[in-house]
Amino acid sequence: MNFENTLLTLLILIPFIGTLKILFMPKTYEKYLMWIAFGFSVFEFLLSLTLLCYFDSTSHLLQLVQKVSWISTFGISYFVGIDGISLWLVLLTTFLTPLVIVATTPQKHTRMYLASFLFLETAMIGTFVALDLFLFYVFWEMMLVPMYFIIGIWGGARRIYATLKFVLFTLAGGVLMLLGIIFLVYLYHDQFGVFSASLLDMYSLQIPSEYGQLLTPQNLLFLAFTLAFIIKVPMFPFHTWLPDAHVEAPTGGSVILAGVLLKMGTYGYLRFALPLFPQAATYFTPILFTLALIGIIYGALLALAQLDLKKLVAYSSISHMGLIMLGIFALTPNGVSGGIFQMLSHGLATGALFLMVGMIYERRHTRELDQFGGLAQTMPIFSSFLVLFTLSSIAFPSTNGFVGEFLILLGVFQNNPWISALAATSVVLGAYYMLSMIQKVIFGSIRYAENKSLKDLSIKEISVLVPIVILIFWMGLYPKPFLSRMEKSVDYLITHAQNYDLGVYEKNK
Repeated sequence: MNFENTLLTLLILIPFIGTLKILFMPKTYEKYLMWIAFGFSVFEFLLSLTLLCYFDSTSHLLQLVQKVSWISTFGISYFVGIDGISLWLVLLTTFLTPLVIVATTPQKHTRMYLASFLFLETAMIGTFVALDLFLFYVFWEMMLVPMYFIIGIWGGARRIYATLKFVLFTLAGGVLMLLGIIFLVYLYHDQFGVFSASLLDMYSLQIPSEYGQLLTPQNLLFLAFTLAFIIKVPMFPFHTWLPDAHVEAPTGGSVILAGVLLKMGTYGYLRFALPLFPQAATYFTPILFTLALIGIIYGALLALAQLDLKKLVAYSSISHMGLIMLGIFALTPNGVSGGIFQMLSHGLATGALFLMVGMIYERRHTRELDQFGGLAQTMPIFSSFLVLFTLSSIAFPSTNGFVGEFLILLGVFQNNPWISALAATSVVLGAYYMLSMIQKVIFGSIRYAENKSLKDLSIKEISVLVPIVILIFWMGLYPKPFLSRMEKSVDYLITHAQNYDLGVYEKNK
């Protein structure tokens, strides 16, 4: 077993080892805990960059695969690997985690906070690389544990309500998915005589489906998986947990929730629901298109009405994630590539906006828009960063947001011009509510004495935001390195959607 085949396992284990290190560190080292956790997360990020060295962008096959038998009685194994769809989501996770740790670590219960984020990183990486259905489910549900503590301990006044709502929504979807997984494992046994939970084996299943019929096995299985995924995205009308979770979560929780966790739903649809149940996906696409379109416009309109900065960004996420799902449902290379690219763009821009909200809240202890105004005079550096991240969020040309949204709308237009036109209204609405926010926060006169003495960003805060700015413009001005590594996987998914059979990459071939 060489380094290449164990690389993904190392990426799962390193933050877990960091979790144990933080939890069992002697109290005499309490003041160094943040830097120890930061060290683990930075090492994790640097190690994840080697994925780009080993990854062959000319192949659609699964790469860096490792498979070890786990529960052989039911064909369950530790089976991990990546392709062009999951590669960038792993890197997004390892990129954001150290920024969150260094920017948001609180003075209260520091040990538990840091351990929770490192353990959460393990769960997120595991979710994106798992190729066994039960292993995927384990990592999927494992994520709930640290998020329960992150929101429940360091959240706002209504944190318990928000935590329970988040957990119950996710668990409800997870139970449906688990039932679907169990059914698939037994169906595989019926058809092939052995148990297996391998995703690659599941692609060869013949799952009954009759055109035009609603209650077929394939349709029911598709709904079981898809409901779990669209709750996580979240799509309308399953979105109600998100604003509460975002508003009550601490800054770090909001950044990771928007930056990575929401993408687990979109990724799950691409990896599992679409290729496993292609006829059902075709059957339900008009309904999903409609829900995504409603979510895009509904989220934007709600964002327009918000007076709280964090709520505004939270509702904008519902609109943006609806657009991402619209691109995926289009089932065109441009639409799906744009959807994946926009997952990265949204993770960076919205994650950065939540960081900015947290920074101003620490200074002013309010998030109400009417409490600000004129911050460009007292906090010019903060104001500059806020404008940059807002431009990315509204898909301004030369930023990463423009590339993703353009590809999505182009991909949707190829099959549904009218839906593309309706979805484009989100660009106008998004520009309106985000630029209105900018006008209220940083421009105009200083109306409150408290705003006159606000300190601008510190060196540490600037150093956290600069890497995000670099990526925003790199992806916006030169997106080819990002798109080229997902191109083969996306093309294969689209062209073979009705007969998907993904293999394992071998270098000697």
